[in-house]
Amino acid sequence: MHDIRAIRDNPAAFDAALSRRGAAPMSSEVLALDEARRTAIHAAETAQADQKRAAKDVGAAKAKGDEAEFERLRALVGEKKAEVGAMQDRAKALDTQLTELLMGLPNLPFDDVPDGADEADNVEVKRWGEPRAFDFTPKEHYEIAGVMPGMDFETAAKLSGARFMVLQHGVARIHRALAQFMLDTHVDTNGLTETWTPVLVRPEMMYGTGQLPKFGEDSYETTNGWWLVPTAEVTLTNIVNGETVEADSLPRRYVAHTQCFRSEAGSAGRDTAGMLRQHQFEKVEMVSITRPEDSRAEHDRMTACAEGILEALGLPYRTVVLCTGDMGFGARRTHDIEVWLPGQDSYREISSVSVCGDFQARRMNARFKEAGGKPDFVHTLNGSGLAVGRCLIAVLENGQQADGSVELPAVLHPYLGGRTRLTAEGTLA
Repeated sequence: MHDIRAIRDNPAAFDAALSRRGAAPMSSEVLALDEARRTAIHAAETAQADQKRAAKDVGAAKAKGDEAEFERLRALVGEKKAEVGAMQDRAKALDTQLTELLMGLPNLPFDDVPDGADEADNVEVKRWGEPRAFDFTPKEHYEIAGVMPGMDFETAAKLSGARFMVLQHGVARIHRALAQFMLDTHVDTNGLTETWTPVLVRPEMMYGTGQLPKFGEDSYETTNGWWLVPTAEVTLTNIVNGETVEADSLPRRYVAHTQCFRSEAGSAGRDTAGMLRQHQFEKVEMVSITRPEDSRAEHDRMTACAEGILEALGLPYRTVVLCTGDMGFGARRTHDIEVWLPGQDSYREISSVSVCGDFQARRMNARFKEAGGKPDFVHTLNGSGLAVGRCLIAVLENGQQADGSVELPAVLHPYLGGRTRLTAEGTLA
């Protein structure tokens, strides 16, 4: 959510930043609602003061034995009480309208974010590794002979419908090994705090990180009002919801491996083959809570953590800075990491690392306090470290052999009981 004081101080800058994101100017509407709200609050406070004065006069009239004046003032107190209640209701309604309006507006991009309309305008900032030269035409993951016994699309469709997956045999174990390798690396090498969190949350938590109210159709709501998390960003970030933490406890760096659930609303026909885009998937998520002055450096550190996983696996990738038109709702700057998929002959997103500034902190009322200082809002960051299913795809496609087997990255061998390859029959050897 946005700082209303900043909008009052510089409405033109606010509108200009929204324009960079392709949004219409909103400062006039925001400030008109803010002025009406402040006027209503002032009127309610004035009426309440009048009510208190009249109540004192009632007591004085009673003490003097002036029955007529006592009855007149008592009636006035009743009128003022009703007037105060109506004015307070009006102020509360306007405050709710303003909050809802601000909650529906996207975060403002940093000045150094490239302008653009869509992914075609993203800017590449790094490329690592050389795509392997195959002496045969590489296949997509679900077409590889050794993979096919371990990916059961038909049973998944029978159980749940389209865009679900049943993994079995060696493929299921590689998938599990990848998640464990990611967690161990982030905890032992990158210093993140391993965390296990629920996948069902209250709606307030979805509001806190920005999935609600605007993007409810992208997630799943249960019949009792809980929401299935689209990513552990929701739970990890909301750990500080409503809290004022000590400054010396920052930065807080969390990592969690969870199931994630997305409706993929509006994405019909895109990446429907294989397991690239699923309704249920696993992700290892990183979240950092920092002081404001540290968040940009933390953004680069988190990006390097995600890149390091791919480098350890020997998977070529490129990192891009998203343009203003391609950034997510809550981000001020986003780095996308795209892994090379030889079966598609293209780079595809496997991680998105974003710095959100105080945007989520204001929605959550999450603050920090220096010793002897005043509370201020924390900054929040989140990023995939990595999407496990997409990493599985990349490992399988990059390691595929002409006979349908798959050579597996050396860092996974200890997690696979020393096995080094997936055979063309789908077993680990």
